[in-house]
Amino acid sequence: MTVSLSPEFSAVSTAVAAAVGAYLLLGEPWLGRRVYASLARRRDTEPRALVGYFTFVLVFWWVLAALAMAVLLFSPAMAAADLGIALPESPLTAVAVIAVMVAVSVVSGRKMRALAEGGRNVPGLASIQAMLPRTPQERRLAIAVAVTDGICAELVYRGLLIAFGVGVLGLDVYVAAALSVLAYALAGIYQGRSGVIAFGLVGVLFTGLYLASGSLLLPVAIHIALSVRDLTLPVPEPVETFTPRETPYEPTPYEPTPKGS
Repeated sequence: MTVSLSPEFSAVSTAVAAAVGAYLLLGEPWLGRRVYASLARRRDTEPRALVGYFTFVLVFWWVLAALAMAVLLFSPAMAAADLGIALPESPLTAVAVIAVMVAVSVVSGRKMRALAEGGRNVPGLASIQAMLPRTPQERRLAIAVAVTDGICAELVYRGLLIAFGVGVLGLDVYVAAALSVLAYALAGIYQGRSGVIAFGLVGVLFTGLYLASGSLLLPVAIHIALSVRDLTLPVPEPVETFTPRETPYEPTPYEPTPKGS
């Protein structure tokens, strides 16, 4: 199945959706990079730096989600399904896919955790190291951020942007989906070039799941599983290497041998 969209935006909803879309495409890459760089600078010197960062992220994401819901509320002719708020056409298939992906996330998470705890390289971990929790409070907030990210990012990037592209810009659903993937990829710029690539690849995955199922349920569930895995990894332990200590050379003092009598 391919998702069938026919969203009808009111004038107010068009303005709100356009503002959100402009922010996601232009503002989010800049703000995300700036805020994360600030966190990275303060992480080791300010004990509550990560708590403040996570709190900001939580509030900001839910504001964007509220704006997406406002678009729906201010458009009487728009159905919730136009934003992906619907059950998948095949619920059993969706549950099976979610179960497999969650299992993959758990297994891969254990392997990544073992590597990090052993001081070995975990691909991509260095780019989010400032976000890794070190205290129980930070770990609880990390899980809350992971769940929020999964719900809100899918609603605005997949649900709202694709509907806006189809209903307002008149684009084909696949073209609108490609633009939403581009916007999502740019959001990973705070992690550098590798972050843009990683966000682009998972964006393709989430978008494909949405288009195939007609529901945001699959991408939301899998997004949450992956985010919880990544944001609950331990801070990598430094590897202790043995370095032999050099004993400074001390010449043996000369002691004349007494002559025998």
